[in-house]
Amino acid sequence: MLKKLLSNSRYLVIVPVLGLLVSSVALMGTGGYKIVKIVIGIANGELDTKLSMLGFLETADLFLLAVALYLIALGLYDLFIDPDIEMPEWLTIRDLTDLKKKLLEVVVMILAVVFLGKVVNWTGGMDVFYLGAGIALVIAALTIFNKK
Repeated sequence: MLKKLLSNSRYLVIVPVLGLLVSSVALMGTGGYKIVKIVIGIANGELDTKLSMLGFLETADLFLLAVALYLIALGLYDLFIDPDIEMPEWLTIRDLTDLKKKLLEVVVMILAVVFLGKVVNWTGGMDVFYLGAGIALVIAALTIFNKK
């Protein structure tokens, strides 16, 4: 009986899977809304090039985070509930290490987009250098962590 209970407890993972899917959809919807707002602002002449670029970069960051949440949801579902769901080869997740690698790739992209957004808004000074150095250190640490 305990063995059956433990075996079926893997279905508890459906709670984070659904939460991550809802979060991903919410972020995608928010990103889509922001894109439409930016395009309307450009068409009406309310946004200049710099502000629109910054808006698009921030939206790209939202979409990347949405994709990360989606990948985690798919990976958890694949690992714990149904390993036979159809996914592209590049998204094949065999274990938690594969899921971790996919997540780290998206985190690195998010950090790069955040840095690019700060560069677009940069007004001079060393602050952007410190931010870039900090992000570079985090990416280096994640790369080393990923290799082990």
